[in-house]
Amino acid sequence: MAELVRAPIDVPGLLSEAARPDCGALAVFLGTTRDHHDGRRVVRLAYEAYEPMALAALESLEREAAGRYEIAACRIVHRLGEVPLSEASVAVIVAAGHRGPAFDACRWAMDELKRTVPIWKKEFFAEGGEEWVKGTRLE
Repeated sequence: MAELVRAPIDVPGLLSEAARPDCGALAVFLGTTRDHHDGRRVVRLAYEAYEPMALAALESLEREAAGRYEIAACRIVHRLGEVPLSEASVAVIVAAGHRGPAFDACRWAMDELKRTVPIWKKEFFAEGGEEWVKGTRLE
């Protein structure tokens, strides 16, 4: 079950929930706040979302990942509001019998989240000013 949270993401709790005796793989992706973007120093980020639509889209991604890949479960948590540097803003955790499908499903879910879910990121810069981040292709 996907979640939108306004506090730090409980990564150890998510890992504990995801562990299953029938699965030999947990693939985890954590998106964290970095201190730069396009040559500018970032001091903090903030995320906003159209919450009912974003939550429904995240839940749909979890279900689609489970139908598309040989996995037991996919869990997505995204943080809203201000996220300090180095803290996780998103977590995608996939449980599977084997690492290949776990890695594939985890990457697919994160890529689709960035492409389709109505969550927007604003960066605040050291020299002043702020800017909404435009979506980018995976590099």
